[in-house]
Amino acid sequence: MARYIGPKSRIARRFGEPIFGADKVLAKRNFPPGQHGNNRRRKTSEYGVMLAEKQKAKYTYGVLEKQFRNMFDKAASASGITGELLLQALECRLDNVVYRLGIAPTRAAARQLVNHKHIVVDGKVVNIASYSVKPGQVVGVREKSKSLEVIADALAGFNHSKYPWIEWDENLKCGKFLHKPERADIPENIKEQLIVELYSKN
Repeated sequence: MARYIGPKSRIARRFGEPIFGADKVLAKRNFPPGQHGNNRRRKTSEYGVMLAEKQKAKYTYGVLEKQFRNMFDKAASASGITGELLLQALECRLDNVVYRLGIAPTRAAARQLVNHKHIVVDGKVVNIASYSVKPGQVVGVREKSKSLEVIADALAGFNHSKYPWIEWDENLKCGKFLHKPERADIPENIKEQLIVELYSKN
């Protein structure tokens, strides 16, 4: 499966949540897309609910099925709460860290900045969006990219205190990844236990 590049409002309406950021369409059409989207639907099965939660997590973080499964398997084999470890692994992705730092307005935009070599980790260019940022590492904007309008616009008025696991340096336009976030600090509306239950059935 290739990365989804279709209408994002359609996906947001499917889940009834602005998973790609603010979405004006939801205010007008807060029901699933399609010809019969506004009709009453039969109750979704237990499996369907779990599957939808996994799909929502994948779309939210922009991760493909194989990548997502690999991340889950690593989380399941590590010591700790599997669902929480999975979300922490997703939060450690470089594209997500760039997004959390406010360098890009969306994760998709963050992924593009990484791919186009505008982002550095510990002073070295890293163009792999799935790169896992380690505690103590510093993520920032490449020197010659600091004047990019898209970055300046994204950072304008951004509240970095929302994410206590990252320390932002406004002068250097970089942020230190202090530690992996606690589950309570991760704002995404994802019921990770349903994902764990889904994979345990397979």
